[in-house]
Amino acid sequence: MMNREKLGLQHKDVLFTALKLAGTNLSEYSFANLYLFRDVHDYHVISDRETWIEGRTRKGRRYIMPTRDIRELEVSYLRDILMEYENMYPIPEEWLTAFSGEEYLFSYSNDDSDYMHHIEKMGSYAGKKMHKKKNLLTQFLALYTHQALPLTEKEMADAHRILDLWQKEMTVAPEETDYYSTKEALTLYDELILCGGIYYVDNEPAGFIIGEELNEKVFALHFAKGLRRYKGIYQFMYNNFANIMPKKYCCFNFEQDMGNEALRQAKESYYPEDMVKKYNVMLKK
Repeated sequence: MMNREKLGLQHKDVLFTALKLAGTNLSEYSFANLYLFRDVHDYHVISDRETWIEGRTRKGRRYIMPTRDIRELEVSYLRDILMEYENMYPIPEEWLTAFSGEEYLFSYSNDDSDYMHHIEKMGSYAGKKMHKKKNLLTQFLALYTHQALPLTEKEMADAHRILDLWQKEMTVAPEETDYYSTKEALTLYDELILCGGIYYVDNEPAGFIIGEELNEKVFALHFAKGLRRYKGIYQFMYNNFANIMPKKYCCFNFEQDMGNEALRQAKESYYPEDMVKKYNVMLKK
């Protein structure tokens, strides 16, 4: 019999390691990501023979998400889960081999696909395509005195100040941005095992980045907030963060654009090396 609980911090010990071991590049396979957006997606933890995450898309569609590589599970069991929940999502492309035969429907949306950027590219802005980013970085370095520091408890008040000023620059209410999720990420920064940097311009707090390791090669950038008054702040933050990353990481996951045109343009402007698709799996009716 399945046990269903609202996702909370008490599930960290079970989910944090399991999601890391899943070994996928999809940004949802992170306890911090799930926890910080638990209300947006109405996440619940389902305990059965396996541990699952029940959620809802922003459009209200109910789905079930695995917490391990489903290729290791019995086909009959996966079918039973799909009979109960209809949609299994998000599933990385390499896991689709778990579903044999012609009784399954696979689909994905570009709005949900994660943007993958090579860290080496972000650390150099080399090449013709990145010329505009390089110019913005050069202008930033010429215009401002700057300082980059690891984001720790000592700087957290400054990070909260940046977030509040960033929200004031937005033309929509905080409920329509990721303001509250970002604020909670700052508050629970250590507990959620997050990592980041904070950036100062002319001795004033100007921006920060918060992320975490998804797997041994990919680092997810969950939140990046910079104040628009400082031209080139984002190009500086991404470049600096790329250059301090341990060499074992090959890529940043910039996550999805959710169909937001402004986000799409911003993420595409760095010319992603890959778009990681998130598949929805259904049984044919």
